[in-house]
Formats: sequence, C-alpha cells, structure tokens
Amino acid sequence: MRQLRFSPWIGIAAFVVGALALRVLSHSLLRGGIPAADQGFRPVALSRGPGDPPVFAYWMSGTGGEGEKILRLLKAVYHPRNSYLLHLDADSTAGERRRLALAIQSDRIFKAFANVEVVGKPHAVDRTGSSVLAAAVNGAAVLLKISSDWDWFINLSASDYPVVTQDDLLHAFTSLPRDLNFIDHTSDLGWKESERFDKIIVDPSLHMDKNTESFFASETRATPDAFTLFTGSPWFILSRPFVEHCVHSWDNFPRKLLMYFANVAYSMESYFQTVICNSPEFRNTTVNSDLRYFLWDDPPGLDPRFLNQSQYKEMIKSGAAFARRFMEDDSVLEKIDKKILRRSPNGVGVGKWCLGRPGGRKRKELEEDPCSSWGDINVVVPGPSGKRLRSLVSGLISDEKLRSNQCRFA
Repeated sequence: MRQLRFSPWIGIAAFVVGALALRVLSHSLLRGGIPAADQGFRPVALSRGPGDPPVFAYWMSGTGGEGEKILRLLKAVYHPRNSYLLHLDADSTAGERRRLALAIQSDRIFKAFANVEVVGKPHAVDRTGSSVLAAAVNGAAVLLKISSDWDWFINLSASDYPVVTQDDLLHAFTSLPRDLNFIDHTSDLGWKESERFDKIIVDPSLHMDKNTESFFASETRATPDAFTLFTGSPWFILSRPFVEHCVHSWDNFPRKLLMYFANVAYSMESYFQTVICNSPEFRNTTVNSDLRYFLWDDPPGLDPRFLNQSQYKEMIKSGAAFARRFMEDDSVLEKIDKKILRRSPNGVGVGKWCLGRPGGRKRKELEEDPCSSWGDINVVVPGPSGKRLRSLVSGLISDEKLRSNQCRFA
C-alpha cells in the first residue's frame, strides 16, 4: 500500500458528514416489490409474542459482477419473517442493480411478502478503510427505518453462504434474550496496535463516486487512552437495541468513535467491538463468537481460504450458522443446497412455512419449488443442523462461558 503525506482531517470530515447523513434515508431504494395479487395468495400476519421466533435483518453486500451471487445467497437465507437489504457497491453498474431489482420484483414469493429491498444509489467502498464501515452503518440505519419488527442485524457478503436453514437459525435464537450480541472480540491488539491503530489511513471512497484504494499518511498517532480498543471479526449478529445505540443514541460515544475510526485500517474489524465493550449498558450482552466457519492458512492472510467439497463434513459438524469464502457456483454450494437447505435450483431454502413437499436429494427431484405455496410463517421446525447450532449457542451462553468471554480488558 503506497505511503503518501496526506492530512487525516479530509478523511475525518468526509466520514463525519457521512455519519450525519445516517439520520435520513439518503440512498434511494430500488423497491423489491409490493404485495402481490397472485391467485390464491393470502397474507399471513407476522406473530410477535412470547415464544414466537425472532426476526432477522440482513445487510448483504457485493461488488461489480456479483449480482447473481447475491441473488443466490438471498434465496439461500430467505424466510418471510425476515427483512433483507441488498447492496452492490460502486464498482457495479446501474444495469446490474436494475437487473437485481427486477429479479426480486419478478419473483412471486418476494413480491408476496415484500421484505426485500435493493439499494439504488451505491456506496463506494474500500474494505481496507472506513468506507465499508460507513456503508454497513448506513445499511443498519435504513433497516431500522423500513422495518420495526426485527430483533437481530446480520451482515453477509456475496462470498458467504448459510450452512443451516432459516428454520434452524430462527429455532436456535427463539429462546435467547433478544439483547445478546454475537461478536468476536478481544482487547489483545498484538501487532494490530502499531500496524492499524497507530498508523493513519485515508479512504477516498468516503467522498468519491467509485471504489478508490485507501492509502496511509506519513503521520502516526498515539493509541487512545479515553477508551480501550477492541478488535475481532468483521462478521457479527447484533441486537436491535445495540444497533439503535450506534445509529440513534443520544450518547455521543458511538459518533465520537466514528470520527476516530475514519482513519483506522480495517475499521469493520474494530468499530462495533470498541463501541460495545466501552458502553456499560451493552458490554455484558456480548457472546464472543461470530457463528461463522472459516478456514485460515498458516500463518493467516487477510482472507480465509476458499472452501470446497473437502471441508463439507467439518463445516457442517462445526454447528456454525454461516461459512465463507466460496467461489461462485462451486460444487460444495450445490451440495449444501441439496442436503441442508433442500433448495431447488431457482427456489428458496425450504422451511415449515412451505406447503409443498421437497423431493429427494437428487437434482432432478428438486426441480419443483416446494415453497411456491405457503402457510404459517410463524412456525419453524429445525433439522439436524439446527440442533447442532442450538447446542453450540447454548454452550456459548452458559453462565460460566458467557461471563468469561464478555469484554475482557487486557
């Protein structure tokens, strides 16, 4: 990464302006559809009482050429209870975004439940800087604006894929306190203190129309002493109360941290961790896991290895909810579709809400979509993967385990 002398205040000013814009719905949406008038369609009310399954809000992001990957991921994690916001960044074309929106609008299920939206005006992002964080926070703000029902915010990229059904995930979270936050975190910064926090990075994507590479300024800065820095995984499942705290809170701390993290490399790996662990009302709600399956090289690089058929059994046995990274149309995705999601080639993942009966595991028996007709969206029935996930979650939130993994200060 090139080293240039550049004032950090330009990056900070751009980021603060972006943060203030979160108060409004600044990026137009390409509507995912309106309630359909299909023959035989009967709306099903979303039940929100004690014992009912939760609701997830998904922020799903990709770049140019990943429209089909995002659409496949959407179908793999789809459930009528949830809300979905899809984003193709500024490296995508207007045509790609329109095609994605048209694919949503032309799908009978998505039209019927009207719970999928596509960001119309894309964010320019660079994953090494803070623009990707700004996009995610804006996505959370939009989801808060368009839906009042959801309980947890989940971020996914086009290279992710579920390894459980949505019935499995909803079942595992039904009995959990709705204020828990699944976020991998540590205050042991190691080499990151000098390489990421002491160095000042400038992210031009905060004020450019196209994805632009970040660069380091020649200046350095001291590690903060007004708060303790935490770092971890950029993938998480965050509670609605904590997301509201980050976006709308009267407490100035989340916005003050946005200013600091405007010039931190890979800020998505540290911002939410630092906010939650320095906020007394939230630090005891953390579960130190992102519920993802990764496979790293030794020594680890910036990204985990691509997963394939050889990791399938280990991936499923892990009990994780999601895994990454996957190549587009890798054969292991088809295996997950068949054996776990019971998803037909163009259909959504099967759940109890689907009235049709899924066929066998051979491709020719999955041509008909069992979710082309539907019933009660408030009933979920887990499969074996859901029971593994629930067992994993139960272990993570056991009293002894939970207390030992909540925001330990080094």
